[in-house]
Amino acid sequence: MNWGMKNRLARIINPKTKRCVMLAVDHGYFQGPTTGLRNLGKTVNPLLPYADALMITRGAIRNWISEDMDIPIVLRVSGGQSILKELSNEIITTSICNAIRINATAVTCSVYIGGEFEKQSITNLAKLVDEGEHYGIPVLAVTAVGKDMARDSRYLGLASRICVETGAHIIKTYNCENFEEVVEACGNTPVVMAGGKKIGEKDALTMAKNVIDKGAAGVDMGRNIFQSSKPIGMIKAVRAVVHDNIPVDEAYKIYEKEKK
Repeated sequence: MNWGMKNRLARIINPKTKRCVMLAVDHGYFQGPTTGLRNLGKTVNPLLPYADALMITRGAIRNWISEDMDIPIVLRVSGGQSILKELSNEIITTSICNAIRINATAVTCSVYIGGEFEKQSITNLAKLVDEGEHYGIPVLAVTAVGKDMARDSRYLGLASRICVETGAHIIKTYNCENFEEVVEACGNTPVVMAGGKKIGEKDALTMAKNVIDKGAAGVDMGRNIFQSSKPIGMIKAVRAVVHDNIPVDEAYKIYEKEKK
């Protein structure tokens, strides 16, 4: 791995704690103006001081994020479908040259193992990895889960391992029972947990603690932060769990304090 690649990864994953809190706000690329992101800038900009990296699309950056923002960008570069169509039917929508112009630290795409367009999504990842290796830009692979795909360690381990074997530098996958088996399947490749649908704040913190205790390098949360009643309190609480290893009950007090 070249110096540039290592340096970009070190910007995303804190070299001291070996962990990261990524804020995912790329939902609009297939969901449109989803709850909490209708005015993306109003929601996201106050959260940036507490995020280690921001997962976002190029259009959202240009419309809502200030150019003096200095946290790493993990740029969503796959798309081509919506919630009204087959989700696995993705293409690469943003070239590596555009990612470089935007000053992205990493690029990301979804991989739909078991989906109708599985091969196409794996091919997307393979092409991104080739380009990323050429320019020294890491690739984060999202193990996307369709409506008929199980969220268990067997399936997520399979999907994550395929992404690792294809060359992804970071894996984003879901919490599950025996999550440590998914981490083990990825070898030395860092694994971050996808937050998924909005759940209760304490449940989300418990989920984050579970994966951290079982070897995850961090979390990539979106709705469980920006759809919270107090997003700043929630992201502070998540940081405390991820970077400081504090118990869930103590982290929840951080959220409650902000709420009051």
